[in-house]
Amino acid sequence: MNDLADVKKVPADELKAMVGRSFVSRWLTVDQERIDAFAKVTEDEQFIHVDPARASATAFGGTVAHGFLTLSLLSAMAYSALPRIEGAVHGVNYGFDKVRFIHPVRSGSRVRGHFTLAAATLRSAREWQLSYEVSVEIEGVQKPALAAIWLTMQVMGG
Repeated sequence: MNDLADVKKVPADELKAMVGRSFVSRWLTVDQERIDAFAKVTEDEQFIHVDPARASATAFGGTVAHGFLTLSLLSAMAYSALPRIEGAVHGVNYGFDKVRFIHPVRSGSRVRGHFTLAAATLRSAREWQLSYEVSVEIEGVQKPALAAIWLTMQVMGG
């Protein structure tokens, strides 16, 4: 699946030919320390995320990551999986057309991203909009943590 995993950079004029290609990220651990830090910074300290004793009495059986924490890890996953575009000076997170949180990520789980380039559109002489179909796999769990359509913008040098 990771047919370009070893490619560090690809020419921009090859982006359209890459539509349909899939890439898989490295594994990331979602431990309680990461969940607690996310809870603090987002001020979402609901007990199912930060109180292992209380959370163990729920259907989750323990603490779970915030859906937005899992979503936020897409950037780190993308850095480890997606090739860079020659001539790009920076990328921009452009948003999501769709996000669904499908399965909870329990504290201590490992997750990784699966990215399929769905579209590459030249918006101007300096901007490429890329659309990825994304899912986040939880190690040992059949259902993904989330599924999304993620839009990014690559800004080319002048």
